[in-house]
Amino acid sequence: MVDLKKLRELVKLMATNDLTELDLQDETERITLKRGGPGTAAEPVVVAAPAPVAAVAPAPAAEAPAAPVEEDDGLLEITSPMVGTYYASSSPDAKPFIALGDTINAETVVCLVEAMKVFNEIPAEISGTIEKILVESGQAIEFGQILFKVKPS
Repeated sequence: MVDLKKLRELVKLMATNDLTELDLQDETERITLKRGGPGTAAEPVVVAAPAPVAAVAPAPAAEAPAAPVEEDDGLLEITSPMVGTYYASSSPDAKPFIALGDTINAETVVCLVEAMKVFNEIPAEISGTIEKILVESGQAIEFGQILFKVKPS
């Protein structure tokens, strides 16, 4: 059976990135999502391999609240490149990849983001000193969400 929470996340990902079609497949199931142009609701079609599964009604469209205006603190931001679950370390017993006050460079791995059971190392892509960590390990994160604020070096 398809996990409705993951299905809703995929529909949201499609809307956020203005995708019209998404097709995912593994050994036991295949999910194909299609939607019309702007202003039309997503119409997901869920199919298990090889037998079809009942279609799931689209999640109601919700208007996003306006983001609060923040002062420019002069810090650079490291944002999430994908929707998923944030992990500060490679395992619960391991030391976090970074901590407040750490100096990083563009290649420094700052965290892992788990998406669709795949753990993705996220590089800083900037240099500086970690000033703020805005997420907690195990937290669900969105595409473009600010994870860290960095004082440029």
